[in-house]
Amino acid sequence: MAIRLGDEAPNFTAETTEGTINFHEWLGDSWGILFSHPKDFTPVCTTELGTVAKIMPELKRRGVKVIAISVDPLDSHRSWIHDINETQCTTVNYPIIADPDKKVATLYDMIHPNAIDNMTVRSVFIIGPDKKVKLTLTYPASCGRNFDELLRVVDALQLTAQYKVATPANWKDGEDCIITPSVDDEEAKTLFPKGFRTVKPYLRYTPQPNKV
Repeated sequence: MAIRLGDEAPNFTAETTEGTINFHEWLGDSWGILFSHPKDFTPVCTTELGTVAKIMPELKRRGVKVIAISVDPLDSHRSWIHDINETQCTTVNYPIIADPDKKVATLYDMIHPNAIDNMTVRSVFIIGPDKKVKLTLTYPASCGRNFDELLRVVDALQLTAQYKVATPANWKDGEDCIITPSVDDEEAKTLFPKGFRTVKPYLRYTPQPNKV
């Protein structure tokens, strides 16, 4: 069964390039990103895992842990890491799950039923500190993932988890937010002391609450 937004992220114990982990214990109180790749030593995913290593300071600043997965075994992961570090001029600094028995891939519905082999689809799960799934994305094998977008989504999710706001189309950190319809104007005056502008009764903008 497909994992839906708001579902608890399935827990599991697995071997990784950084040792055995229990997923929920590993996450702790952090936000998390779990992302899959079809196979080790593939070109698009080589660039992706290198990109994640490069943006790790930004992820840590947001309190986000990252873990990758494929159905390849640990020795394959470790060999591939050398290639990633060499070709992407970085150092892989997060765990990669080895899932040769496809236990985790099946748990997260990563094996497409019409696939000609057992390669995992290229999925992304953003998981909150409450262990609930906040976002899912699935990409085709030919299209590299946009990790700037994932950082943007994390910013939006963390903001809306704390304040009664939503984020408009193409929103970026620091831009105005939308007050949720459940907040009436009187409550909005208290919650948003910077003020707000009303375009329509259901469309009210306010400066990002957690910015000075």
